[in-house]
Amino acid sequence: MKKQSFMLGILFFIILGYSCGNNQKITRTDTPTSGIAQIAVDECFAPIVQEQIDVFEAQNEEAFIIPTYTNEAHAFELFMADSMRVIIAARDLTENEKLKIKEKNRQPRSQKYATDAIALIVNKANTDTLISVSDIRKIMTGQIRSWKELNPQSKLGDIAVAFDSPNSSTVRFIRDSICRDLPLGDNLRARSTDSTQTIDIKDRTPNQLVIDYVAANPNALGVIGVNWISNPNDPKHLSFIDNIKVMSVSKADTASIKDSYKPFAAYIALGEYPLSRDLYIVISDVRGGLPSGFVSFAAGEKGQRIVLKAGLFPAYQLTRVIRANQTLKD
Repeated sequence: MKKQSFMLGILFFIILGYSCGNNQKITRTDTPTSGIAQIAVDECFAPIVQEQIDVFEAQNEEAFIIPTYTNEAHAFELFMADSMRVIIAARDLTENEKLKIKEKNRQPRSQKYATDAIALIVNKANTDTLISVSDIRKIMTGQIRSWKELNPQSKLGDIAVAFDSPNSSTVRFIRDSICRDLPLGDNLRARSTDSTQTIDIKDRTPNQLVIDYVAANPNALGVIGVNWISNPNDPKHLSFIDNIKVMSVSKADTASIKDSYKPFAAYIALGEYPLSRDLYIVISDVRGGLPSGFVSFAAGEKGQRIVLKAGLFPAYQLTRVIRANQTLKD
């Protein structure tokens, strides 16, 4: 109640300032631990970021972080339009984007936030849980269309590939890092098609819809960010949620148990899981206000422990990483 009253008070003074006329200059009063700040977040990382916001606000009762969860393309549109001063996404700014921000007399600053991974999930009835990067490429480009082409013993039919959004960082990773110069096949289906959708994580988000679809369809193959399927009740991060299976992925042309890895944080850190990617937190407002305060928290020790808890590998090492034994992959 105290925090809600404080926020209403801030909003009142903002409205009052605007009502005083166009000649009245609005002076920002936020500090690194108080005020209101808006951030744009790739929905693929909503669980991690929301937990960081909850902890940050709990520690700073006069701070209010308002996230906009959406697909990667729309998140960058908001950031480049100066509607948001902080963005968390699976890529850094391009050189052209940096120049455009500097033209607005702002100095962008970016830093690595975590190492994430794309997970491939299948229905619990599916016995095929090993796959190679080569076969992933063939599936995503439509060269392989049935489970029998991967495994002649399979009793399943056509592979139903499900992903979150056409404009998501997940699709961009598959297109750029896996398929490369080859076009995506017509066998891929998005669970959300709204290119400017703003997502409430209390509802069924596109990533949650992918999980639901895979859990209900034996032929499905889901493409999803690993933090959506990490088991929140597993403090050692050695398991995933129960209603789906997570595939092990091999860099070799033919997948085998010996050289296939699941997206556990240890294998992400060691570079053995092939579908890994870096996450970035970018800010265009470095004046020392609340946006800077939240960025410092998210990239600091407490924020990075939340990253580790979510099953990702932090940008700043918090624990000693050791090579996991064979039982971790089972």
